[in-house]
Amino acid sequence: MSRFVRRRVASRGIGKVVSPGLPGVEDSGSKSGVDWTSLPDDTVIQLFSCLNYRDRASLSSTCRAWRILGSSPCLWHSLDLRHHKCNSITANSLSSRCINLHKLRFRGAETAESIINLQARNLLELSGDYCRKVTDATLSVIAARHELLESLQLGPDFCERITSDAIKAIAVCCPKLKKLRLSGVKDVDGEAIKALVKNCSDLTDIGFMDCLNVDEVALGNVVSVRFLTIAGTGNMNWNLVSHLWSKLPNLTGLDVSRTDVNPSAVSRLFSSSQSLQVLCAINCSNLEHDVNFSANKDGGKVLISLFTDIFKEIAGLFPDSSMNERNVFSDWRVSRKREKNLDDIMNWLEWILAHSLLRIAESNPQGLDSFWLKQGAALLLSLMLSWQEEVQERAATGLATFVVIDDENASIHSGRAEAVMRDGGIRLLLNLARSWREGLQSEAAKAIANLSVNASVAKAVAEEGGIAILASLARSFNKLVAEEAAGGLWNLSVGEDHKAAIAMAGGIRALVDLIFKWSTGGDGVLERAAGALANLAADDNCSMQVALAGGVHALVMLARNCKFEGVQEQAARALANLAAHGDSNSNNAAVGQEAGALEALVLLTKSPHEGVRQEAAGALWNLSFDDRNREAIAAAGGVEALVSLARSSSNASHGLQERAAGALWGLSVSEANSIAIGQEGGVAPLIVLARSDAVDVHETAAGALWNLAFNPGNALRIVEEGGVAALVHLCSSSASKMARFMAALALAYVFDGRMDEVTLVGTTLEIVSKSVNLDAARRMALKHIEVFVLSFTDPQAFAMAAASSSPAPLAQVTEIARIQEAGHLRCSGSEVGRFVTMLRNPAPILKACAAFALLQFTIPGGRHAEHHSNLLQITGANRILRAAAASTASPLEAKIFARIVLRNLEHHKAEPSI
Repeated sequence: MSRFVRRRVASRGIGKVVSPGLPGVEDSGSKSGVDWTSLPDDTVIQLFSCLNYRDRASLSSTCRAWRILGSSPCLWHSLDLRHHKCNSITANSLSSRCINLHKLRFRGAETAESIINLQARNLLELSGDYCRKVTDATLSVIAARHELLESLQLGPDFCERITSDAIKAIAVCCPKLKKLRLSGVKDVDGEAIKALVKNCSDLTDIGFMDCLNVDEVALGNVVSVRFLTIAGTGNMNWNLVSHLWSKLPNLTGLDVSRTDVNPSAVSRLFSSSQSLQVLCAINCSNLEHDVNFSANKDGGKVLISLFTDIFKEIAGLFPDSSMNERNVFSDWRVSRKREKNLDDIMNWLEWILAHSLLRIAESNPQGLDSFWLKQGAALLLSLMLSWQEEVQERAATGLATFVVIDDENASIHSGRAEAVMRDGGIRLLLNLARSWREGLQSEAAKAIANLSVNASVAKAVAEEGGIAILASLARSFNKLVAEEAAGGLWNLSVGEDHKAAIAMAGGIRALVDLIFKWSTGGDGVLERAAGALANLAADDNCSMQVALAGGVHALVMLARNCKFEGVQEQAARALANLAAHGDSNSNNAAVGQEAGALEALVLLTKSPHEGVRQEAAGALWNLSFDDRNREAIAAAGGVEALVSLARSSSNASHGLQERAAGALWGLSVSEANSIAIGQEGGVAPLIVLARSDAVDVHETAAGALWNLAFNPGNALRIVEEGGVAALVHLCSSSASKMARFMAALALAYVFDGRMDEVTLVGTTLEIVSKSVNLDAARRMALKHIEVFVLSFTDPQAFAMAAASSSPAPLAQVTEIARIQEAGHLRCSGSEVGRFVTMLRNPAPILKACAAFALLQFTIPGGRHAEHHSNLLQITGANRILRAAAASTASPLEAKIFARIVLRNLEHHKAEPSI
């Protein structure tokens, strides 16, 4: 992608400097004392050579001298269009520079159709990927316009719409062809191969990979071929292959990887062929499952397979050398004694190994762990040092792929990832990521991202400076590079130790900018950027930096406008995490105040995708902790949406159930919302969720029902919907102390007497029937409340507290009774007042329950203990607490708990908050 040269001169107040060639153009470099136009021509050309064609065009437009240098023929011998959209208009604009173009790489059918507009008549090498939609007609026209073509490669993805007709056209139009490699052509018939034999006498390298049918008889007549690849091709007659191909006079290398080749064919090829030196048969099950197979090879011949030592076999090509077997590729590359035949073999080996290893990594067959750990990882790392850019890229992609076990759940094989790390792969990948070639940048960043799922590898990446490299790549104007870099930051940001480092490296700003840069047409990059920001927003300091960088607006924009579920899910998760720091920063309020934020999140709760619904509900839950947000969510239709979500989530994941109930819990803090939830039918689904087998769901459902039970009408609904039995079950059986606590409080609200006036509506018979049913439910509820409260008592400790006025016994009782998480609950004045009133309730167990609740809310150190103590002081609760502590009608538990609450109030009165 092209890069913008951002003008910052005007904003800094620097005046204009007139450039000699282009009047009126500001030159920030001249002001700083550097005259860029005075650089030597060869230095400028070297600079241009490190840029893609769009960046060259940007720099060429700065002055007349650079425009001329930017058009130098030496800069346009090679052109890579893969990472840029190139249509006929773009191609026409480049045509004047492509007269001497020799090598071209492209991606996709649209770019393929525009190649002829480049008018590169002298093109020698053409390579393309993502060619599934490239047709015979397009390929035939390309061949007709480039008759000097010597190399044509399309793959590794399948060329589904290319047939033998296109191969015939290539043969006729490109007589100088030396290399032809095509992937996924359905049928390569004899007529097409005969055309190649007839017209392309210099054809020495043929590859028909992953084809359904290839005419093996016709291939046996290509006497010029030196290197032949049919990896992944099916329906081969191996008897014919071994008989005919062994007679090919120049056949030096043969690749039959991922085929059903049999042992006898391999043995015959080795024994009969006079020229064959290398046979590659990686992942050939017929060979690997034959325990008695042993190829009869003459000296100097090489068999590469999963059951051979590949490095040792390749080193056998250099019998007179003292090469280290493990370093055979690197030693060959730096060797001063070069032999063309060996160079050709090694270059071909690099290519087929990179191709086959990538294909095997993509299919991830079972039983290859030993191979990957002993040889595969090391081979991929060796290939990443190749001089062939395509080999480097495929090796990096192979590394990114072979570690992945489950792409859906982002699971990787720890052993494979750590093998890469042990062999120095992290530093090597980071060096590739620094390359100026965007293809290498994206593939290296992808490998780093996948490997970083492993915590040990992530730590190594951070220690090697990888975070700064990825943050820099995230600023790329190449969407694919930025996407993979954002993916790397996403995975690294899982680690708490890495969040601050990402922020320091400018990663937060880069990620937010990505959202604005690719707000349309970039679902992959948007999902990764939002995912990384979601992880970072979980940290308080990073959360503030996300907001300062414009992250709130960016994420709300995604939630409102993007239709891709992955982006929606991560944007909602990021907003949820931003809103989770209500006490420490203002992000909760800021998200709620962002135009359209709450409406977008409410709408996302209706998404057909469960992950989106879950994260949207989580965001609304966190946002509901702010008073203004709580009412605004209800105004945006949040009550209806969340009740509907809770109703439909009975068979959903526990995460969705927890968040749906949690959001209703948050909204129900408001009495008006509580009434609205009850009227909307929210009680019944919450009762269903209270019966969940997940502890987290217990807590949120119990919390919501506790809030709802404050209203007498909702309390009656809880009874009528069978909620008493569900709350009793929670109160007595949940593994969560908090769930049991809130279930007990909900039952206490239901049966403290305030619901009675609602039940006295209807005919006499109906009233009597309700009373009978309520009495049975009340007895059951009070019994289990009592059991719950007593579970937090110790008879010996209570006896000591009752017999002594010393603070020590009370402190011991407090520690036994304390529910740590209850300190995070915040009650309103009316709720606290209700518990104070409950101290006078005729039911002894309700007195004990009320005192137990007030104890939890006022224990020093609790998050809202000071708030609750102030409410009790204001309402004059001291007198009632003293009466409860002294009353002979109160149970011992109520007396002791009341004394502890009085002691807590004295503590807060003596140590007011600063």
